[in-house]
Amino acid sequence: MTSTGIRLHAPAPGWAVAADVVVVGSGVAGLTAALRCEAAGLTTVVVTKARLDDGSTRWAQGGIAAALGEGDTPEQHLDDTLVAGAGLCDEEAVRTLVTEGPGAVRRLIATGAHFDESAGGGLALTREGGHHRRRIAHAGGDATGAEISRALVEAVRARGLRTVENALVLDLLTDDEGRTAGVTLHVMGEGQHDGVGAVHAPAVVLATGGMGQVFSATTNPSVSTGDGVALALRAGAEVSDLEFVQFHPTVLFLGPDAEGQQPLVSEAVRGEGAHLVDADGVRFMAGQHELAELAPRDIVAKAITRRMQEQGAEHMYLDARHFGADMWEHRFPTILAACRAHGIDPVTEPVPVAPAAHYASGGVRTDAHGRTTVPGLYACGEVACTGVHGANRLASNSLLEGLVYAERIAADIAAGHTAGTLHARVPAPLPRPANPAHPLLPPEARLTIQRIMTEGAGVLRSADSLTRAADRLNALHTEARDALHENGKTSEPGVDTWEATNLLCVARVLVAAAVLREETRGCHWREDHADRDDTSWRRHVVVRLNPDRSLAVRATDTPEFPPTVHGTQPTHRPQEQ
Repeated sequence: MTSTGIRLHAPAPGWAVAADVVVVGSGVAGLTAALRCEAAGLTTVVVTKARLDDGSTRWAQGGIAAALGEGDTPEQHLDDTLVAGAGLCDEEAVRTLVTEGPGAVRRLIATGAHFDESAGGGLALTREGGHHRRRIAHAGGDATGAEISRALVEAVRARGLRTVENALVLDLLTDDEGRTAGVTLHVMGEGQHDGVGAVHAPAVVLATGGMGQVFSATTNPSVSTGDGVALALRAGAEVSDLEFVQFHPTVLFLGPDAEGQQPLVSEAVRGEGAHLVDADGVRFMAGQHELAELAPRDIVAKAITRRMQEQGAEHMYLDARHFGADMWEHRFPTILAACRAHGIDPVTEPVPVAPAAHYASGGVRTDAHGRTTVPGLYACGEVACTGVHGANRLASNSLLEGLVYAERIAADIAAGHTAGTLHARVPAPLPRPANPAHPLLPPEARLTIQRIMTEGAGVLRSADSLTRAADRLNALHTEARDALHENGKTSEPGVDTWEATNLLCVARVLVAAAVLREETRGCHWREDHADRDDTSWRRHVVVRLNPDRSLAVRATDTPEFPPTVHGTQPTHRPQEQ
């Protein structure tokens, strides 16, 4: 796969550092990869958009899934994952996850993460949606992500890894052979480095998290603007299954006009026995699925949305008053505090909830070792599409995927370094291309994109809604392109304009994939194609960016992922968008 030659409009790098590996992101995937690379003797630099502990990982409430309990097995975990993925999981990728997962969790504990224990002294395990067994390890009741982040950040600092915080990654650098040669980035604020610079390295690990900010309401933090997916697309990498955005069923409803990050009400609340009810107190999940409130997330989100439509309501309710004050305070202290901060006391009243954008099951396409279609570029965590999640992620598999595939990436990079297939020296990146840089959108375009996506590509989608969204997004794209071509004008480079531009890039890809997939599967719900169609659509949608900034969208011929063989070109049903 050759580079597109597309880059963001930005100043030339004013400083540079060199390393064997640069890891972009500081969640569970990024820091695990960095620690394992450093332990293998590789000079490693961690670049993160905010502070080390400010990524999506620390917001994870429920826990981390692994077959750690008595009577549980990796095979049972595999079965639950495949069911949730609605026919699109890569079974071998899932088998890797569930078999290597328990060991990865134990190594995380050895790194310093403390999980809640039962009265007998073992791990306290709970259930979440789609799981037939208690296999979710949690910490601090409902603060699992915060504890994992704390442990990994402390380990990184104790090992003295070089970190560049408050740095937005811009573009991938490549050498004259098309291999990865590092990244450019912009450091926000003062410190050892400031402004636009570069980290030169023969291996780049993208662990930038999700893209939830492409929608108006999301559980994702404000930094989750799809930067890694957009960078990979500009670098020539393939993205797969981006239409499968999971909307968490139970997000605290703050009003119809609420925008930005919304408080999550963890699935573990339902795992401990909370009920979904309507305004009349009627439970509506019973009879819709054998697991009722603990059905996979796409099923619960659809059921909530249907009930809202039937009743003309803006939200449903989660009723856990039967827990009592003591259980709320000790098992779910974070959620309790968030609810009370918004004037709701779950001890005495039902909690208003509605679905909101939560997790991207698709992302930058990788193989079993995290390798993308660009030589030297790896991806893991939410930014990646390993094949584990299929059409709908099983609850609490995300932290586990970050752990397992980060370790596999580090092992692959270390093996390549030892074997000499990784550059023995830092490659020299090519000079900045002469072609005009990608035009930047104004900061206010962010809100416009979010509203377009929420209206046209949210929980409910149709050909009409998606076509309107595509037209409006393409108008933004065309306007920015024409302004650059006609008078050389573009918005001033800066964090707000780079983020808005990245959001437009991932929004266009998501909508193009959703238009192509004419069925309902997992968390992709087409009102005009209400049924799952295994004959035509048990396959993946793959997108790449052309040098002229158009999108090449195709469906694979089979449910199997194409190999990430460098230099191959797609041959399946091209559709330029």
